[in-house]
Amino acid sequence: MKFTIQVAPEDCTGCGVCVNVCPAKNKANPRRKAINMEDRLEHLASERDNFTFFLNIPEIDRTAITHLDMRMSQFLEPLFEFSGACAGCGETPYIKLLTQLYGDRMLIANATGCSSIYGGNLPTTPYRTNREDRGPAWCNSLFEDNAEFGLGMRLAVDYHRAKAESLLKSLAPQLGDSLVGELLNGEQRDETGLAAQRRGVAALREKLAGLDTPEARELMQVADYLVRRTVWLIGGDGWAFDIGYGGLDHVLASNHDVNVLVLDTEVYSNTGGQSSKATPVGAAAKFAAKGKPTDKKDLGLIAMSYGYIYVASVAFGSNPQQTVRAFQEADAYQGPSLIIGYSHCIAHGYDLRYGVDQQQRAVNSGVWPLYRYDPRRVEAGEPPLVIDAQGGKIPVAEYEKNETRFRMVEKIDPEGYRRYLEASQEAAARRMATYQHMSQLRLPKAGEEPHEETLKEVAN
Repeated sequence: MKFTIQVAPEDCTGCGVCVNVCPAKNKANPRRKAINMEDRLEHLASERDNFTFFLNIPEIDRTAITHLDMRMSQFLEPLFEFSGACAGCGETPYIKLLTQLYGDRMLIANATGCSSIYGGNLPTTPYRTNREDRGPAWCNSLFEDNAEFGLGMRLAVDYHRAKAESLLKSLAPQLGDSLVGELLNGEQRDETGLAAQRRGVAALREKLAGLDTPEARELMQVADYLVRRTVWLIGGDGWAFDIGYGGLDHVLASNHDVNVLVLDTEVYSNTGGQSSKATPVGAAAKFAAKGKPTDKKDLGLIAMSYGYIYVASVAFGSNPQQTVRAFQEADAYQGPSLIIGYSHCIAHGYDLRYGVDQQQRAVNSGVWPLYRYDPRRVEAGEPPLVIDAQGGKIPVAEYEKNETRFRMVEKIDPEGYRRYLEASQEAAARRMATYQHMSQLRLPKAGEEPHEETLKEVAN
C-alpha cells in the first residue's frame, strides 16, 4: 500500500509542472525536491525498467476507496494518458481526472478543437481501457453541433436501458425474481453499487446463455446498459461560448441527464488564437490585436438562470478539492450539468510550468470565480449557489502582468491598456458582487411561498 510517483521516460514532455508544484523538499537542501528535472538520456535505460515494473503493480480496488477527495482520487487509474497535447497544457488534467472517476462507464462527445486533436490523433489515442477491458467510448463531432451529438448519445443510452429493463421484466419467470429485482433496483451511485450491478449483469448473461428465445438473445445484446452510463460533452470555449452555443443552450434547457465540461482557454487555441466570447477584456488575440474591448460572456450565470442546471466554475490549480467535488456533484445530479474549467494555454504567453501558479492568481484576483450552483440545495432549504473563493485578494494587475496577451497591449497602447485594466478590475468586482448576492438567496421549494428573508433581500 505504499505510494510512488513514476515517470514514463519516453512520454514525459519535460514541461516541469510536476516539479514546480511538488511540495516535498529536502530539509538539507531546500532546492532539491522529491522529484527533480534531470537529463533524460542519462536515465532512460533505468527508468524504462522502473516504468515496466510500475505498470505491473496491481491497481487499487476501487470499492476500497470509501471517501473520494482530491488526494484519494489520484489513486484511481487514469484512462487518458500520453495525449500529445502542448507541454504543460491546462486542459488535459481535467480529462485525466474525469477518466479516473468515470472512465470505465462514460461516453464522450468531443467538439472539434484542441481536445479533439490530442483526443483522436490517429493512429493512436490517449484514451485506453483498464484491465477489465473497459474504457471511455469517444467520438468527435463538429464545432457547431457537439451538444446535439452528445444529447443523441444520452437518448440512445436511455432507450437501450429502457429496452433492457422491459425485456428483463418479461423474462423474470425464467431468470428469477431475485436477480431481476436486484438489477432493476440496484443503487449505482458509488463504486460498491456499480461493482454489485456488474456482478449481477454477469450472472444475468450466464442465465441468458441457457435460454434460446428471441427475447433472451435481444436482452443479451443490451444487458450492459443495465450498468449506469455517464455522458459527457467536452469542448473548448470556441464551441461552448461561440459557434456551438445555440445547440449547447438547447441541450442544457432540454433537462436531460448530460454533463458538459468546457475547457476554457479564453481563446480559439487550436486554430491560431482568435478572440472568442470567453476572451477577457483587454487581452490581445487575433481579431483583437489591441485588446478585446468587451468583457467575457458569463456562460455560468446564463445557465444558472434556468434554475434546474447544475453549474460549477473550477480551477484545479487553485482548489483541486473543489474541482473533484464539482465533478462528483455533476455526475450525481440527474439533470443537465455544466462545468467550466480554467485551462491555461500557450496562447496566454508564459512558461506553462507556472500554469498552476497563474490559476491561483486568477482566482485570488476575482478574474476567475470558483462556485457551485446545485438546484438540489433548494429542496434542502439552502441557497443553491455556493461560492468557494471570494476573490479580491490581489489586484487584477498582478494577475495580468505575467501574461504576454496583456503585456503586449500595454506595450502597443499604454493608455488603452490602463482603461482596459480598470474595466477588468471593475468587471471582476461586479461579477463577485453578483454571485455574493445570489449566494444569500434562499429560493422557495416547489409549491412553497417565497422565504421572508428572500423577499427582504430582493426589496433591499
